[in-house]
Amino acid sequence: MRVRALIHLLSQELFGASLALPDFPRIKSLRGLGTSDGESYAGRLADRLDYRNTFYHREPRFDIAHGGAGESGRYDFLLSSEVLEHVVSPVEAAFQNVSNLLKPSGVFVFTVPYSLEDRTTERFGKLHDFGFARLADRTVLVNRTPQGDLQAFDDLIFHGGTGSTLEMREFSEAGLKSVLAAAGFTDVRIDSEDYPEFGIFRRYAWSLPIAARKGPFAFSKDATRDLAEQYRESNQRLDALIRSLVVRVACKLRLL
Repeated sequence: MRVRALIHLLSQELFGASLALPDFPRIKSLRGLGTSDGESYAGRLADRLDYRNTFYHREPRFDIAHGGAGESGRYDFLLSSEVLEHVVSPVEAAFQNVSNLLKPSGVFVFTVPYSLEDRTTERFGKLHDFGFARLADRTVLVNRTPQGDLQAFDDLIFHGGTGSTLEMREFSEAGLKSVLAAAGFTDVRIDSEDYPEFGIFRRYAWSLPIAARKGPFAFSKDATRDLAEQYRESNQRLDALIRSLVVRVACKLRLL
């Protein structure tokens, strides 16, 4: 359901309508970036839009906190699902980097686990030089501070999947709103509505998909052109189909 809700929110933000992925218009001038997106939707997005999926642990590589050098202001949207809770502190760098990559009218659509507590809880503080070690039957995180002191943490939570999946923090809704505002996002929408047509039913009031913008959305001239050309091509195919049906019906009538 999380994936369906994420794509549902992206559809609303890009097109102002709730569209299933196969019904997305083909607009290759709408540029998007994915961060370890699932194959269940990444391939279809790439077919419809100028979308590129990336990964932290394998090619094509992208670090959401530091990646995208030379791509400032290039993207109409950026997708991130269950990634930001794994980013090494300070997580503010990741949100600022996303903001820098987006166009002024771009949108950041993402999900993270979050609570309704007052603030985000960082599990390890600011890590410096760290790694993992096995101690008996447990995995331990060992960190060396800039001052040379050693720290050990053994209460580790790992999420499923590949790459760096250690949970670094538990976000709060208030903390997310604060860090988004600090990164320059002025319009933040938490999608809490059910949408039965797509099998989206909200069981909880937290960890919901979020859309954040720096400014109002605006279709570019190129995107408008792509949409107009697709509309014209669809009309031409429809006209051709109608003419074919008329001919077939006329032939059958003559046979009768």
